[in-house]
Amino acid sequence: MDFFLPVAQVQVNIITILLLSFCVGFISGLFGIGGGFLMTPVLIFLGIPPAFAVANEANNILGSSVSGALTHWFRKTLDYKMGITIVIGGIGGTIVGIIIFDALKEMGIINIIISLAYIYMLVIIGTLMFAKGAKEMIDIRKKVVVRRKLHTHYWIHGLPFRVRFHKSNLYESALAPIILGFIVGIFASIMGVGGAFLMVPAMIYIIGMPTRLVPGTALFVTIFITALVVIGHALKFQTIDFILVAILVFGSIIGLHIGHKVSQKLNASEYKTLLAVLLIGVGLIMGIEQFVLEKGESLFINGSTGEINNKLSEMVFMLSTSHPIAYSFLSILLVIFFGASFSYLREFVHYFRYNMDKKKQSLFK
Repeated sequence: MDFFLPVAQVQVNIITILLLSFCVGFISGLFGIGGGFLMTPVLIFLGIPPAFAVANEANNILGSSVSGALTHWFRKTLDYKMGITIVIGGIGGTIVGIIIFDALKEMGIINIIISLAYIYMLVIIGTLMFAKGAKEMIDIRKKVVVRRKLHTHYWIHGLPFRVRFHKSNLYESALAPIILGFIVGIFASIMGVGGAFLMVPAMIYIIGMPTRLVPGTALFVTIFITALVVIGHALKFQTIDFILVAILVFGSIIGLHIGHKVSQKLNASEYKTLLAVLLIGVGLIMGIEQFVLEKGESLFINGSTGEINNKLSEMVFMLSTSHPIAYSFLSILLVIFFGASFSYLREFVHYFRYNMDKKKQSLFK
């Protein structure tokens, strides 16, 4: 089912993107990671220009983050104060990232920079995850018990502006989460990722947050950072494609929740090692696409050109060019609405099943 994306100016297969976004969402829910660093390369493989892949995946991440953060809000596993502190740094980082993105685009090297960033990031993170996962599996088989400190104090915790984070039971310098947010904001703006691959380990090992509060707080932060990224890309570069975003967010949110459910029944160490192999593989494929194949060749589908041939595409194209501010906010509202609706629906089903189980138990007493 081919469809011409009016803003990205590329013809794609809707079913293919829908299935791939579901798979990436499933992997994200399965391993508790953001899917941006997988979905953006996938979009590039499908022939969507990197600049458009970054912007639209950021919008997709926004919807997934709203859905996930609401779920953690229902479970009371979210530290608002810590999240807002990280967002303060994220605002500055997002602005700097947009400026860097603009400068690279003016130089005509933004596409190759995005590809290179993903190649290095995927291979490095995949290698580190593989080493850690392999060590955990060896320790489990040898029945080695590794004792870790609850929180290691670093020099950054003793800096000025110390704040008490009651939910996380921490008292440390606010500069630590602010600096983390700043770095995440830059990565999000340039690469279209939510930053969970940086935030989650930093929250645990540097900031020292309790593990149970980390995923929800990371998703809370991602909402604000990716919203700023989407607004910046929509206003500055007009790269948000409403139709592409709708397809991505529909597939990824459903996959995310199913993956989260399945993850509760799996051996984490073994499957994280498999994920590491997947990341390394995607990074190497991007390297082959960028440096080995001749220009115009691809291992995958090349996005074909076409033309606007329906009323929906005409309306989207007109809105994006004539009313960029309204268009960007409409894109954000779309994904927020879908993400929130799915989360509330899931919560309703959860409580319905819970009440039904209680009634069954009471009948057998």
